[in-house]
Amino acid sequence: MRWAAFRCVWTSRRAAAVLERWLRRPARPVTDPDMRILVCCMGNICRSPTAEGVLRLRLEVAGLADAVVVESAGTHAHHVGSKPDPRAQTAAAARGVDLSRIRARRVSDEDFVRYDRIYAMDRDNLRNLHRSCPEPLRHKLALFLQHAERFDDDEVPDPYYGGPAGFERVLDLIEDAADGLVRELLQRSGQTPPK
Repeated sequence: MRWAAFRCVWTSRRAAAVLERWLRRPARPVTDPDMRILVCCMGNICRSPTAEGVLRLRLEVAGLADAVVVESAGTHAHHVGSKPDPRAQTAAAARGVDLSRIRARRVSDEDFVRYDRIYAMDRDNLRNLHRSCPEPLRHKLALFLQHAERFDDDEVPDPYYGGPAGFERVLDLIEDAADGLVRELLQRSGQTPPK
């Protein structure tokens, strides 16, 4: 019982500290985007940078690039500062998506306040995000594939230990979810999404 009470107080204080830092930040310039999206996997070198690149391209094509910022991060710090996996870059480049400028980073406490939506590639990473996220902000967390329209999968599998086919599968799933998400954002902005 004492541990539960301590954890509740600690979590509340942590949430309060994060929120207080956020509220003390300078006012947002008029040019700030309407929405900030963070996509997350474990190491931020395969799935989440792929999702960042695909989603950015889809938003640009839809005319929403200025309204929506997309970035990626990992729930672990194994690869901080690294470029995306060369296999991910090769597979993405074959579909017209450039990942070369993305660098791996770890999710920070401030990210839970800064981003409007935080998507995980799988349930394990969603659980990791859930543990780190202050309770009042957990409504921002979800699985990325909730936006998929063609595929029934709810997790993007980690292709790291597999071959090229795994990276192609990741791209198929991510492109499907990105299309669904962009369609939703277009509808919310009053624009007609393409069929």
